[in-house]
Amino acid sequence: MLLLLVIIYFAFISLGLPDAVLGASWPMMHQDLGVGVEYAGAVALLISVGTVLSSLLTVTLIKRFGVGLVVAGSVALTAMALIGFSQSHGLLGLMLLSIPLGLGAGAVDSALNNFVATHYESKHMNYLHSFWGVGATSGPLLMANYLLIQEGWRDGYQLLGGIQFTLVVVLFAALPLWKKAVDVTVDDSDESTAPLGNRAVLSIAGVKIQMLMFFCYCAIELGAGLWAASFLIAEKGAFADVAALWVAIYYGGITAGRFLCGAIADRLNEALMIRVGALLILAGAVLLLLPIGGLLPNLGLLLIGLGCAPVFPNTLHLTPARFGKRASQAIISVSMATAYIGNTLVPPTMGIVLKGISFAAFPYLLFFFALILWWTTERLNKYERS
Repeated sequence: MLLLLVIIYFAFISLGLPDAVLGASWPMMHQDLGVGVEYAGAVALLISVGTVLSSLLTVTLIKRFGVGLVVAGSVALTAMALIGFSQSHGLLGLMLLSIPLGLGAGAVDSALNNFVATHYESKHMNYLHSFWGVGATSGPLLMANYLLIQEGWRDGYQLLGGIQFTLVVVLFAALPLWKKAVDVTVDDSDESTAPLGNRAVLSIAGVKIQMLMFFCYCAIELGAGLWAASFLIAEKGAFADVAALWVAIYYGGITAGRFLCGAIADRLNEALMIRVGALLILAGAVLLLLPIGGLLPNLGLLLIGLGCAPVFPNTLHLTPARFGKRASQAIISVSMATAYIGNTLVPPTMGIVLKGISFAAFPYLLFFFALILWWTTERLNKYERS
């Protein structure tokens, strides 16, 4: 089980590697490809569509092929897509390859989250999402080494694809470990072993509340990451480099917070960590709301990052305890699909609203979503089964 856990961690690092690379490489890519800068949105949208579709298909795929094969095949799909990116010479090719890139990422995310939720402890889930942060941070750093070279982004994507293919070899070699882990740890003697489908779980009390929670969480995490720098510059008088630094600190707070949650998970229950996280997000939004400059608004951004840290992984880990193992994969799948929809729709919608009103409205939007997040996390506590 320990060896398999290490492999799962590496798989989540690989999941994070491509996530922030498109934004880092696009300023050079669109010039070399001869397309407008705005087309990054179309590529990102297709990736998101793929992730939503594969998240919803995860239950069916696992039932037919098993978790290990789904994860290995999905990583292979992302590896081929990344290599394909490096060979693309036009927008159409990138858009076509964006679909398998999203399909692979969504299945890995949904399958591994449920596997860790049903087979490992809370600390392992927090560490799992910390390693996603390691991947998401490492991807742009690896790409940065190539961007000064003419069309160097191609070499960057080849490197990322090569890393993924190396993991594919490891994942296929590790297929027996998945079956052994399932045989040793799963005990469904008290209920049917047949997993429920996506449609069936939607009628379970509390599932739609969890879906709303994930939608709001992603609205906060992605919305803050995308628009905080513009808010600090426009409303708090920050210089661009200082604002960018605090956005980096915000993401660092999420990653560091998840490592911290993993370290203390044996001493604090998950519901308490989620509650503290939701309250920190609310407190951070209030600091951004205050009509003051200086350090406090920046600290508010850091509080939001730290607050985000426990909410996502611990809610996922509690899913089997709240709704049963039979339903957990489908519930996590629809929750992840809702999260990806939030990722796709809310940040650009925020931009439209902020442009139409003022960036002064930014903390009010965060506070609104944070209030719903707090309400949903508190409501979910009543569905605890164990």
